[in-house]
Amino acid sequence: MRYLIILNLVRGLCPTRIAALLSISRSTVYNVAKRFTQQGEAGLMDRREDNGTRKLSDEYLTKLNDVVRSSPQHHDWQRPTWTRELLALTLRKLTKIMVHVTTLSVALKQIKSRRGRPKPTVGCPWSTRVKNKCLKQIQALIQSIPRNEVVVYEDEVDIHLNPKIGLDWMGYGQQKEVLTPGKNEKRYLAGAQDARTVELIWVEGEKKNSALFVRLLW
Repeated sequence: MRYLIILNLVRGLCPTRIAALLSISRSTVYNVAKRFTQQGEAGLMDRREDNGTRKLSDEYLTKLNDVVRSSPQHHDWQRPTWTRELLALTLRKLTKIMVHVTTLSVALKQIKSRRGRPKPTVGCPWSTRVKNKCLKQIQALIQSIPRNEVVVYEDEVDIHLNPKIGLDWMGYGQQKEVLTPGKNEKRYLAGAQDARTVELIWVEGEKKNSALFVRLLW
């Protein structure tokens, strides 16, 4: 850009015309012309190498990638999804380096992070000990059933519209999960999975009642 400014000045164009032609401000044209007049071609060199240590170092990008792949709640924030501002504050706390959100956007692009919608999940209310105990009892029951009998896992579920989940920053190739406790308009499903063949059969109904279960048995 600085070379183009000088070339157009040599051609006789005025600073206003050059600024319009190159989509820059007139002050930039005057500053470049002054530097060239005082220092010659050396005045056209990029001076950003004197800005100090590069903030987006490999260590910073590695830490950013680790933070993006985690949840804000793992870093003592209440919200479940990342914003650029929240990422900048978290990285400042971890690395002692503060960057502007526009610089953070460059860093996110460098680690191939994307902004997408997390996958909602539901947490299990049982402890690991209770869950493992129940699973062992079920497996023992399945093994004791004769081969000519059928064993299935059966359950009904309410399908409802969860609260809208905002977009979140994620690592390359990653899809996060967010717990969603809300309820809204419902649909009802009943399903049974064969414990041996894992074949799944399901039916849909307008109400979760005995008629839905009878349809599943049929």
